[in-house]
Amino acid sequence: MMTFTDVVTAPQSGTWQLGDLTVNRLGFGAMRLTANADGSPSDRDRAVAVLRRAVELGVNHIDTAAFYFSARRSANELINRALAPYPDDLVITTKVGPGRDPSGNWLPLARPEQLRGQVEENLRQLGRDHLDVVNLRQKGLDSITDHVGALAELRDAGLIRHLGVSNVEARHLAQAQALAPVVCVQNSYGLGHHRAAQDDLVRSCGEQGIAFVPFFAIAAAGREAGAHDTDAAVLAVARAHGATPAQVRIAWTLHRGPHVLAIPGTGDPEHLAQNVAAGALRLSEEEMSLLDAAA
Repeated sequence: MMTFTDVVTAPQSGTWQLGDLTVNRLGFGAMRLTANADGSPSDRDRAVAVLRRAVELGVNHIDTAAFYFSARRSANELINRALAPYPDDLVITTKVGPGRDPSGNWLPLARPEQLRGQVEENLRQLGRDHLDVVNLRQKGLDSITDHVGALAELRDAGLIRHLGVSNVEARHLAQAQALAPVVCVQNSYGLGHHRAAQDDLVRSCGEQGIAFVPFFAIAAAGREAGAHDTDAAVLAVARAHGATPAQVRIAWTLHRGPHVLAIPGTGDPEHLAQNVAAGALRLSEEEMSLLDAAA
């Protein structure tokens, strides 16, 4: 596998601006910190160590949410324990909209008037007095105007610095932009995964200077993880670089444009180093064409 994983750091992936906040394009998603693949609670000390190692490797963009929790672990509280007092350049992005009860059962999408409570819960868990970026993650809404309006009021009140949207179509983005600046769009997107429906939105975001932040970017055949990747083109490119298939998928994502960020998540220190190293993997035009054709 890649021999430079011990020395590659996140700044080698390049940077992007989320409003007035500069982030390295290779970030970290906290969702997988709370539970193992079999659903059992993750090891707390290991999760804390992964977060601290991510920051040591130059990661300064962490994606999380209050609804990222398992029976014994909360992503936000793990982040608080591992990283507070927070580095000055660390940007923590959270999501609101979905919610879960204490048993972990999903609740209906929050109403606009309930979003303040979700924002305050993120603040409490993270131990912060404001949130750097808050994404409204919508589901099934024809219009997100009322929800974005509620978050814009919280931004004006100083609880939120910047706004983003998640799981949206172009029309939702336009609705949000009519009310407040949007610094990022976070949708499911990856090589061969929900790609055709998203390519136009990815291009549009680039034209408008808005970050596009895919989740499940290393998904293979609809799975969250790229393990047991069977895509022949991905495997061929991986062999050529001495890389893992997951690293190729991350690199492909970053090659989609300078505004495209990556937030792969893991609870494994070795996988963390490999993910960060993928930010320095440079694919040729021929390799990108090969991957695009296969997808």
